[in-house]
This record gives sequence, C-alpha cells and structure tokens, in this order.
Amino acid sequence: MSSKKEVKAVTAADRPILKNKMYLYLTEFFSGMSVMAVELGASRLLAPYFSSSQIVWTIIIGTIMIAMALGNIYGGRKVDKNPNPDRLYGRIIFAAIWIALIPVVGKYIILGISGLLVFTISTNFLVIAAFAACMIIFVFPLFLLGTVTPSLCKYTMDSLDDSGKVVGMLNASNTIGSIIGTFVPTFISIPAVGTSITFLIFAGILLVLAIVYFACSKVFVKKVPIAMVLFILCCIFGHSGSFAFWQKHLTVEDESIYNYLQVKEDDRRVVLSTNVLFGVQSVYQKEKGLTGMYYDYAMAAPYMAGIYEKDRPLEVLILGMGTGTYATQCKRYFGEMYVEGVEIDQKITDLAHEYFDLPEDVPVATYDGRAFLNALSSDHWKKDGDFGTADGKYDVIMVDAYQDITIPFQMSTVEFFTLVKEHLREDGVMVVNMNMRGSDSADDSTEHKARITDYLEDTIASVFTEVITVDVSMNTNRELFAGQSGMMDHFRKNLEKEEDEELLSMMHTVEADCKLYTAGDHIMTDDKAPVELLGMQVIDEMIRDEVAYYKKIYDEKGLGGLLDSL
Repeated sequence: MSSKKEVKAVTAADRPILKNKMYLYLTEFFSGMSVMAVELGASRLLAPYFSSSQIVWTIIIGTIMIAMALGNIYGGRKVDKNPNPDRLYGRIIFAAIWIALIPVVGKYIILGISGLLVFTISTNFLVIAAFAACMIIFVFPLFLLGTVTPSLCKYTMDSLDDSGKVVGMLNASNTIGSIIGTFVPTFISIPAVGTSITFLIFAGILLVLAIVYFACSKVFVKKVPIAMVLFILCCIFGHSGSFAFWQKHLTVEDESIYNYLQVKEDDRRVVLSTNVLFGVQSVYQKEKGLTGMYYDYAMAAPYMAGIYEKDRPLEVLILGMGTGTYATQCKRYFGEMYVEGVEIDQKITDLAHEYFDLPEDVPVATYDGRAFLNALSSDHWKKDGDFGTADGKYDVIMVDAYQDITIPFQMSTVEFFTLVKEHLREDGVMVVNMNMRGSDSADDSTEHKARITDYLEDTIASVFTEVITVDVSMNTNRELFAGQSGMMDHFRKNLEKEEDEELLSMMHTVEADCKLYTAGDHIMTDDKAPVELLGMQVIDEMIRDEVAYYKKIYDEKGLGGLLDSL
C-alpha cells in the first residue's frame, strides 16, 4: 500500500463557476479583445523605432499568428491530458502580467535589440530587428492566450450533440471581442491615454477575469496575490508614455491616432519629430531666417511657377502640411500668397498653431492628400468654402507626405501624380520632398540597384514633361520639381526680381545643384508600388553610414572602447 497521498484530479465539474456558460463566453470574448489590443499596441510600441510601414505590420501579424497557432496546438493537447481549468486561468494570469510588463521594459528591449543588431548585421536591419523584438516581447503572452479557445471547448461542451453550437458561440465571442479590441485602442484608449496605459488596461481586464475565477472557485493560489502586487508595480512604473526615455526637457511627447509626436525647443528653433531615433518632420526658426533644410530648396518652386510674372498672388497647396514650415516660409519671404494645406493628423495641426506659429490665414484640411484631390475633382469643396481655388487648380503643389521611412504607396504612383497634374495650372509646378535618397558611397564594383528615388523619379517623369532634381546639402533629402518645359527659364527670370539677399543666395545654391532628370522605366502604379522594400534598401545604407564610425571603434577597441567613445 502506497504511503503517498493520492491527489484527486481537478476537472471543470469541480468548479461551479464553469457551469455558467456566460462566464466561459466572456473569457473567450476578453481573450479575443486582448489579443487584438496587444497587436495594435505592438504597432504603436514599435512604430517610433521601426516605423509603421507595411513591413512592420507584416512582422507583427505574422509573429502573432505563429504564437496563436502554437497556443492552439499546445492548449488542445494539454486540456486533453489534464482538464484542470485552474491551469487555463493560471496561464491567463501569466499572460496578463507579461502584457503589463510591456510598458515597463518593452522600449528597453527594443533599444537593446537594435543596439546589438546594428553592429552585427548590414542588410535587412528593419526586418530582423522588428522580428526579434516581436518574438521576445509579444509571442509568449499571445501563445498563452492562444490556449484559451481549445480549453474552453473542453469545458463548455456538454455532449457531441451541441458541439457545433458551442464552437460557433465561442468563435463568435472571440470574434466580437476582437472587433471591439480593434476599435477601442485605435479610436479611444491610445489617443486618450497612450500606448502604455492601453497595455495596462487590457492586462488588468485579463487579471480580473482570472481573479474572479479563483475567487468563485474558493481556491487559494499563491500566484494570484503575487500577480496583483506585480500588476500594481507595473501600473506605478509603466504608466509613463515616454518612448524617448533618455531625452530630458521635451516640450511635448504625445500620441495621436496616426503618430508618435515629439516637440523639442531651444533658443533658436522648435522641432517636430514623429520617430524616436531619427528624422525631423518640421522646423520653426525663431529668428525668422532660412531653416538650412529642404524647405529652403523647395522655395525654388514659386520662382519656377512665375511668381513675379503674374498679376495675382500665387496659389499653393501643400499635401502633408505637418506643422506648416513650408507655408510659414513662403508667407514670410513672398508676402501675399494664398496657401492651404492638407494634414491627416489633427494633433499635428494643433501643434502647428500652438508651437510653430502657423499663420491663422492658412487653412488646413484634416484629410488624406490623395483623397483631398479626389474631393476637389468631384467639387466637394467650392470656392466659397474654406478650401479650394476658383478652378480647383494651383500654381504650386508641394508633396511632403513621405514621413521618416514610411512612404504611403497611394501617393507614389502614376495615378496619384496624374491627379496632381490635373490640379496644376498649365505653368504650374509640383515639388516633391524625397527624404530617403540614400548614400552616394555605394561600392563601385557592384551593379547599381534601383532605389526608391529612381522609382519615384521615373514615375513622375512618365507624367510630367520636365523633371529637375536637387540634393539637399548635408542631408538625405532630395527635392524634385516637375512641370512643363522651361521651368529653369522661369526660375532665372523671376530670380532677377528677388531683392532678399539671403533668399537670393540660397536660390543660387539651388540653381548650381539642379539636374535635369532623364527618365527610366521604373514605374509604380496603384497595382504595383513596392515602396516598403525599396525604402528598406535606403534604411540599410543610412544605418551603415551612421554606425560606420562606431563600428570601426568597436572592431579595433572592443566594447570598452566603444563605451568610452560614447
């Protein structure tokens, strides 16, 4: 006779709360809701470091689906071997605490992975770093949540006679929860309280769900009070939404539906960034001078459009208004001019008025740039409204919607640039800011690979008669001017009438670096525009150039020498 005490296996029948089918469906509902909330939170956590491109979204969705699939398999096998429901709700507790820890340690993990990989890989950095971050941060809790559905099938099904109905109800509960978990973070929690607190909210929901189970089952489990303490600590240390935690004295750090927003201010200027690690979207010069950036180069467009040849003010449209630096500079240097902008992010427009001195007489439509042009084509806006010109056409259209490393494909195709041309007057000029021209230090021994700039330039050249490019000095930006033949003739003729010496000097710099573009055959259409993959090539080049100096120190002196140099 064995001296060991036999332990009775716990089943769903021993837990009265599981006889309440509604509670089981609620478990499925909140599980589905939390999965989608974490997925959307993942995109917002990664975006300030890796962008919000389709590549990053693909990585997020792919890793989450891997986690859920493995969780389904594991959960099904485990519940068949041991139908103890305590194990399921124990896994939910672990998932909840892991999700609560994401706002506490997630950004440090991302930067640690980026710092490690940037010195060890030279290609596909964005893909590898984002994939590694997703695997480490998000796979485990979603793997645990993936075990919920097969376990609940076991506990909910009374007999095979109602198996179809039960599985259908569970799937419906999961789907409805997923729908709500998609909309709530995007439109409510992230804009209102930020990504960090959004993670904490949904972690709290899962934790409450498990606590209710154990409380109703009158089972004391040590992990419950431990989890409660850990969750409280996560709320204390993880509520800060700072992505750039190493930076001090930021004027604004916020999130909108579309962007991470960071405003920095010093004695000379105010700067907006939508990416933690690199990129400046807008600059406001407090001393009212030129910015030294691409906005100065883009001011060649009014000369090409014949600003001093017309008996009326020039009419300018800016697609991708940002905080209005280009509009402010044009009004400042050219005086009377009608300028209107399109900016999809209302929070950026609010920042423009509060910190960047955007003129009050510059109307800004909260709209997608291409959708705005389509609306003009359909007479959605009339002249007597706030937007649009008398004929729906402009003398200058600036396209400045390529943000950081994210290029909206719908604003990079033949169809889009054709639409822009339709809204330009006969002698009008389109100026495009291309912010990823990449390095010119490619290995001469290798065959030239078409870059994103080649594709954009060829696409634009297939629509416009003449295309002129100029590279911005000491920067990765390239300005492209497109219109009818003779743009440089108009430029020189109108420049002769310019009296501002500072601007005149800048325009002579632009003129000296202008190049007439010869079209190639790399055309992007609405059906095929591989902007993400093309952009990734430039990212690799930019990273190689940025870390080359530090990589040399690391190779020669090791980690200690690198830390000393920093």
